[in-house]
Amino acid sequence: MARNSYCASAHKYAQDVLSGAIASCKWVRLACQRHIDDLARQKTKAFQYRFDQAKAARACRFIENLTHIKGKWAGSEIRLGPWQKFIVCSIFGWVNKRTDLRRYREAYIEVARKNGKSQFAATIGLFALAGDDEPGAEVYSGATTEKQAWEVFRPARLMAKKDEDFQAHYGIVVNASNLAIPELASKFEPIVGNPGDGASPHCSITDEYHEHRTSDQYDTMLTGMGAREQPLALIITTAGSNIAGPCYDKRAQVCKILDKVSGFDNEDIFGIIFTLDDDDDWTDFNNWPKANPNFGVSVFEDYLRARHKEALQRASRQNIIRCKHLNQWMNAATAWMDMVAWRKCADPALRPEQFVGKPCWIALDLASKIDLAELARIFKWQDDKGQDHYAAFCNHYLPEEEAETEDKTYYAGWAREGWITLTPGNIIDYGYIKDDLRDYKGQFEIQEVPFDPFQATQLSVEMLSEGFPMVEMGATVKNFSQPMKEWEALILSGRFHHNGDPVLTWMVSNVIAWRDKKDNIFPQKERKEAKIDGPVAIIMALSRALAGDSGPITLQMDVLSFNR
Repeated sequence: MARNSYCASAHKYAQDVLSGAIASCKWVRLACQRHIDDLARQKTKAFQYRFDQAKAARACRFIENLTHIKGKWAGSEIRLGPWQKFIVCSIFGWVNKRTDLRRYREAYIEVARKNGKSQFAATIGLFALAGDDEPGAEVYSGATTEKQAWEVFRPARLMAKKDEDFQAHYGIVVNASNLAIPELASKFEPIVGNPGDGASPHCSITDEYHEHRTSDQYDTMLTGMGAREQPLALIITTAGSNIAGPCYDKRAQVCKILDKVSGFDNEDIFGIIFTLDDDDDWTDFNNWPKANPNFGVSVFEDYLRARHKEALQRASRQNIIRCKHLNQWMNAATAWMDMVAWRKCADPALRPEQFVGKPCWIALDLASKIDLAELARIFKWQDDKGQDHYAAFCNHYLPEEEAETEDKTYYAGWAREGWITLTPGNIIDYGYIKDDLRDYKGQFEIQEVPFDPFQATQLSVEMLSEGFPMVEMGATVKNFSQPMKEWEALILSGRFHHNGDPVLTWMVSNVIAWRDKKDNIFPQKERKEAKIDGPVAIIMALSRALAGDSGPITLQMDVLSFNR
């Protein structure tokens, strides 16, 4: 295919997405709009990048000279789809006007399963090894397990092994566990876990990043690229369940770049996310191609229709199918909260200062002194239709040493952003919580302070002596069921408001609802590391706020300890 044809196909894909000819989600539309806008911006002196058609086409042509190694296309030359041409042309076509080196140093591609993800990544790895004119190129396929690391390296190795002309042309030696070009001292190999320092990657491919508990491997690859002129750190992944992990954090960064959020402009990162829009009905099969750009090519309609039917018929399979085939982040297998509705209730401009002098209900969930402790504030008001609205703010407290553990680096990130209060040492200093309570006493009309006696007896006695209206509230089904149901109804009706706190959002997404024979519900979680303390505190505070002028409600004092 001619140079102009590859680039024309990439540009046409972007235009078809923006015109609606290709059904796409917001993030694909924004990625395409960014490309089209940049094509116009390259004509200005202020914009330091230009689109190099020759370099874009060269990468596409290299990939299309490779051959499929499995399925009905085995032995035939690879043909890139329009969406793949758009990605390849974007990554390899945009260059710095002054240096002529590549613009994008990182690329984040999120796409549902069965869309040829691993083979696509393998072809990019082979281009970085042999087609990118980089002496001593080091290319790594990284993952958390050897099996996953080979998911990208295996097809790359097989493509090279089965093409003797390819080996001869580039001087490639196919070894058992790596590909090498001895004349150039270049190599392509899988890597597992934290590789440590010493590597100097020209290209790193991180497959299924959602499975990584920490960013160590990716960070090591990035920091090792310092000696390379135009390296590429490629993440290619499906959605996952851990929204406190490094993958979701990188995804959030990409979304902010595409959404042009102030302070998040970054010309070095390319990103595209194939999923459904927040307001799309996932039960409508017509929306499924949005998350599956290879629909009808490598992922077939009858296969997806079978998954669609399974999800509709088996509630227990719903979340995993939506996660893997619609590329939607689903945190718990039986998640309680509608996270789309939750996010619609977010108002980043909401501040506690707006409620100074107003009634306030404060709840304490202190859990363990070596883990997160929570203080939730609830405010209540009426709109012009006489409907009650509620706003919630959470304080999160954590021992400083707990935020420094290797598998909880997300805590440190949230602390740097001001969402978590770190207390010195390895246990929570309750003095911080007491000081905050005293501050709030001077700012708001504190109505009640419900607390779980499981961990807070001593603190409650001290606060009671200072005049705080402390109320024991054991963690029982009787105490939690009704306010939990009311909370969900408030969110679905848009009458509950929060400030977009990412820690609270993570916790809310962790909540699953235990249900008894009488349809009472109770907040639980699936995994030890999936904290729900913030939602628990909100339910406690909301319970007292909902009682309002109707008088005190009876609290059940025997404690049912849920799995924290």
